[in-house]
Amino acid sequence: MKHSAPSLASESPNASRVTCTARRARAVARQLAALSDRQRRAALLAAADALVERQSEILAANELDASAVLHLVEGERMTHAMFDRLKTSARGVAEMAARVRDVANLPDPLGRTLAATELDNGLTLYKVSCPLGVIGMIFESRPDVIPQVAALALKSGNAVIFKGGAEAAHTNEVLVAIWRDTLARLPEIPLDAVSLLCTREDVAELLKLDEEIDLIIPRGSREFVRYIAENSRIPVLGHGEGICHVYIDSAADLDKGLAVAFDSKVQYPAACNSMETLLVHERVAGAFLPQMIARFKSACVEVRGCPRTITLAHADSVVSAAEQDWATEYADLIVSIKVVASADEAIEHIQQHGSGHTESIVTDDRNLATRFMESIDAAGVYHNVSTRFADGFRYGLGAELGISTSRLHARGPVGLEGLTTYKYQLFGDGHTVAMYSQGERFFKHRSLI
Repeated sequence: MKHSAPSLASESPNASRVTCTARRARAVARQLAALSDRQRRAALLAAADALVERQSEILAANELDASAVLHLVEGERMTHAMFDRLKTSARGVAEMAARVRDVANLPDPLGRTLAATELDNGLTLYKVSCPLGVIGMIFESRPDVIPQVAALALKSGNAVIFKGGAEAAHTNEVLVAIWRDTLARLPEIPLDAVSLLCTREDVAELLKLDEEIDLIIPRGSREFVRYIAENSRIPVLGHGEGICHVYIDSAADLDKGLAVAFDSKVQYPAACNSMETLLVHERVAGAFLPQMIARFKSACVEVRGCPRTITLAHADSVVSAAEQDWATEYADLIVSIKVVASADEAIEHIQQHGSGHTESIVTDDRNLATRFMESIDAAGVYHNVSTRFADGFRYGLGAELGISTSRLHARGPVGLEGLTTYKYQLFGDGHTVAMYSQGERFFKHRSLI
């Protein structure tokens, strides 16, 4: 059975390619919402298998992309962090497939009864989860965004339109082709569940389509996310940057502190949840910092420190930190260190310079840990653990759309729940408002769950 594009009376010969893509996505989103979880799960498992089977195509395309931008890295026109996010490997492809399978096996996010209220005898109100509709995903570098987000979108009954960066064009094209080829074998699922745009001009047009697109998710630099938000009436869900801190308190177990701070910076420095600034209480700084800096240096981390850090480090290789360092997302093997006089000073520093992403305290003082976690306004606030745990897979979400630092709709690692909304369904038996406004009947408002 062949797929056919939805018949759209509004898709005139004068409509642009981007507009037509968005309108087709809008039409198929209604079909996706009606699919059973069994159908959506089967499609995702098939897509995961296809990623593994066509690994060589993905890697060949990725090598083309990496080779094409290598001169930009060498000329310092592309950061090493962005280049690292661009590249993938056989292990990377296996992880892409694993994340898709993880999403496939999650509980169905649709049709869940979130609330049920008996308004009156025979009059019952239900709050039920449903898809958002059409998602626009605009991202830089990381091609693994495509299988993760495509999986989350399909599992939650949404259509998705991708626009990746030019630096990953070949890899993105192959990944979307694999996804659409998989859907072509499943006639119940429309091909236009997943689409790919190609040019910068496409983005400008997509941002104008507020009647077709329900949510834009940008992933990239702070400037990139800000540009998207300022140039569209479509709701935007995204984080601008990840300026994450670890605070080593005077009551910290220093071995835990060394491990948490090292992992937060070194495990994957290009990630938005890596630590950029390390704060250390002055009472433990003398014992802690020489060991910590030695570990950082062994991993080729450039250390930038406040004057007290430089004095305590006993190392000429610590660079003096400038004021702008406290507000910089390095996304690289660079860390800034500041010695603070108290936990209050650490909290104040984080509130002033943090981006609302992820913050961690290392301490054995549980009362202080509680105060820290209640005082800090961030999507993730941790006690005695690495900031690198801020991740959809590690949270059990299967995959993630990204990490949101906003306070509305979704916050932190955004998974299936971030792609759903809800509707109210009211069941009655000829009830009218007049019955209640005239005092003939009275509301019960009794919760049923």
